[in-house]
Amino acid sequence: MELDVNGKKVKVEAPKDAPLLWVLREDLGLTGTKYGCGIAQCGACTVHLDGEAVRSCVTPVSAALGKKVVTIEGLGAKGLHPVQKAWIEEDVVQCGYCQPGHIMTAAALLARNPRPSDTDINKAMAGLICRCGTYERVRKAIHTAAAMMKEGGVR
Repeated sequence: MELDVNGKKVKVEAPKDAPLLWVLREDLGLTGTKYGCGIAQCGACTVHLDGEAVRSCVTPVSAALGKKVVTIEGLGAKGLHPVQKAWIEEDVVQCGYCQPGHIMTAAALLARNPRPSDTDINKAMAGLICRCGTYERVRKAIHTAAAMMKEGGVR
């Protein structure tokens, strides 16, 4: 199969029903996407498929055929994405394991809603689990990223 991952065409040999997560991590060495629960409940494995946030642990690799896959490694193609910058500025990360999923979900939210309310953020981020409890910092960082994107014209 040929996939478009982080702007590059790559060939992989995997069963069509193999979870995209394992193809990314094991076959392509993109280990920024994390395995958390394996049942789409925690969000650590979130990647973008054509700009939409999806849980790669339950997404078959065949669902990525003909679509653009973006992982945390490819989010900031020209340096750090504003969400990544905001995460640093707001000191969101504690242990960091779940944060790639949070960042990818936040980036997808801001792409479709550049000025989200707290309610919008809570709804978009619902179901992402952070054992360290960084939820307040995540919300603040999303607002910071939205402001950065507005100032810089990034969308």
